[in-house]
Amino acid sequence: MKFQMTPAEMLKAARAPEPGDEGYDPFEANDQAHLAQEGVPDPYPVFSELLAKCPAHVGSMSEIAGATTTSDLLAGERQVVNVLSFDGVEAVLRDGAIFSSAGYADSMGLVMGHTILEMDEPEHGRYRKLIQQAFTRREMERWEREIVIPVLDHYVDAFAERGRADLVAELMFVFPMHVIAIALGLPETDLPAFYRRAVEITNMANEVERGFAASQWLYDYLEPVVESRRAEPRDDLISLLAHRELEGTRLTNDEIIAFCRLLLPAGAETTYRAASNMMVGLLCNPDQLEAVNQDRSLMTAAVEESLRWETPLVGIGRTAIADEVVDGVEIPAGAAVNISLGCANRDPSKFEDPDRFDIFRESKSHISFATGPHLCLGIHLARMEMRATLTCLLDRLPGLRLDPEAEPPKILGWGFRSPAALHVVWDV
Repeated sequence: MKFQMTPAEMLKAARAPEPGDEGYDPFEANDQAHLAQEGVPDPYPVFSELLAKCPAHVGSMSEIAGATTTSDLLAGERQVVNVLSFDGVEAVLRDGAIFSSAGYADSMGLVMGHTILEMDEPEHGRYRKLIQQAFTRREMERWEREIVIPVLDHYVDAFAERGRADLVAELMFVFPMHVIAIALGLPETDLPAFYRRAVEITNMANEVERGFAASQWLYDYLEPVVESRRAEPRDDLISLLAHRELEGTRLTNDEIIAFCRLLLPAGAETTYRAASNMMVGLLCNPDQLEAVNQDRSLMTAAVEESLRWETPLVGIGRTAIADEVVDGVEIPAGAAVNISLGCANRDPSKFEDPDRFDIFRESKSHISFATGPHLCLGIHLARMEMRATLTCLLDRLPGLRLDPEAEPPKILGWGFRSPAALHVVWDV
């Protein structure tokens, strides 16, 4: 795969001021939003204290721990129940008949459109069957070979001879969006504009109006692309979605575009955070990083442990549509249920010494990709991109280590977790 623009040229074009919007840089706005997380408390000491008292708590996090979360804001006047234990989280996620996903229509759905995120059965099952073929393990192997590895090398080429870099800004933040753009079949000349809108839509929680405007821009941009792929299919994701059929039903333009927009925060953003967290865990434990370098069979353990230790998305939401009891706590119909994936992944009844990053710990399933009907569709994509990133960095940057002249990396955030920067050096 050949690229016409260097990473620097592409980012410069994406950050260039637009007419009537001079002085605004969506990348800078996203950085500032992340840096603002410096003042947000680490959720894990709070979760640990709460879990030790009870596996589920009634009340918003602002009431319980003094931390206002997006889930609390979306709950409005409804009663909020926070499910924290591994067993409780698993039970809620597996019971789609009682715990509905439809509440996402009033949040993510306003920007993304009607997506799988907010669907319950039987609609969810039908839709999932239509699109899951695009994300099989075999298809991800093709993506890795034809898209992911060339894109990773393209970005690493830009700094490999320098001997130092910020892996978040120069690699992790940008490459997953580039992968998605190529997978969708978008021309490289359109990538700067696509990047810009992708960043604006992922930063929608901090800049709502820009998020809506970016959503509309993406719709207007993608609709003719979908139409062209219906008429002349190519070897790309949009063509696959446009021609998938189940019992005589095909996805509509709106459904395909909504799914493509969802890929940006659900696919690209979580992947960049997950890959960044993985490298923090390994770089802060250089003996484990070296073990993986010497024995690549440990790579899967490194990926899974990093997902357990620092899941990029700490929690998700459901709405109880009938009275239920979880972990001994009564959840009334209509309650907003906050499901803490992060706390579940550090439940000491499930994982020994859970706050420690340890790729050699006993292998147990984490719940970072959720479970049940809404098990993450991109599970194979995320794991593949994380493995490919680690392989690329180990192969291309010998002696990779934290930059001793920079501040140590700090994973930030309450809802989404990742470092704002990750400064490294290596031997050249």
